[in-house]
Amino acid sequence: MIYCGIDWAERTHDVALVDDTGQLLAKRHITDDTADYKFLLETARRVRRHRRAPDPGRDRDPRGLLVAVLRTGTRKVFAINPMAAARNRDRHSVSRKKSDPGDALVLANILRTDMHAHRPLPDDSDLGRAITVLARAQQDSLWNRQQLANQLRSLLREYYPAALAAFATWTNGLRRPEARELLKTAPTPTRAARLTRTQIQAALKRAGRQRGIEAEADRLREVFRAEWAHQPPLVEDALGKQMLALLIQRDAACTAADQLAEAVEDAFPQHPDPEILLSFPGLDVQLAARVLAEIGDDRTASPTPVA
Repeated sequence: MIYCGIDWAERTHDVALVDDTGQLLAKRHITDDTADYKFLLETARRVRRHRRAPDPGRDRDPRGLLVAVLRTGTRKVFAINPMAAARNRDRHSVSRKKSDPGDALVLANILRTDMHAHRPLPDDSDLGRAITVLARAQQDSLWNRQQLANQLRSLLREYYPAALAAFATWTNGLRRPEARELLKTAPTPTRAARLTRTQIQAALKRAGRQRGIEAEADRLREVFRAEWAHQPPLVEDALGKQMLALLIQRDAACTAADQLAEAVEDAFPQHPDPEILLSFPGLDVQLAARVLAEIGDDRTASPTPVA
């Protein structure tokens, strides 16, 4: 059996081939260039002709281009956790110094000695992997949106407590369009205190509010004109500019989350198993897509049958 270890990196990938005894047969740097990919596959074919079938190649990034190329053949691909690679590095080098060529050799020997402890990447369908990409990206966008919202709240607490007090009575507070519109109109508490009733009403209308505008404008005007502690004028203006930039980032994150959610809504029903996943209590399309992203759709990947 021939074992192939591939240490993935940003620019070049180190490849090492070892046999059953652990003897190094070949090593090389490859890039994401098509010629290097063809060289890797052709080397595997030559080794296969002269020896027994090569055993699985592996890569740390299960979604990378290299894995996509390796999956076009019959070889299995194992994604080894970097922590597992670090633990095994001590078995092959007493210096504990990390090196990409050395790690490729370590990874090949992990398969040679401990393949039974690792699972190959499941043979998910292209549609299943596409849904995985969309579902995880949508989840990441939601986390990013929440992180930006937390940063915005923290920044307002530093120089603009009047805004937090004004929006506290609203459901969802800072996430409401009225809050974003008012912050864009008056990015500092000094400018907010100068807003007239007409300006506040206009901001609420631009945000889409249709009822109770006059009463809400009076309440906001009283809050903005109350006595609040202030930063020095120059510092306050600078913080206002920072807040506007953060608000733009948050708006972009909201748009990205909505667009990715729509993409999941379009792709998930095309999968053969949406009814099975949606039958679980509490799962909507977005959560069901995330479940599919975690378990995959390769029914042979599990030792027990999957319904």
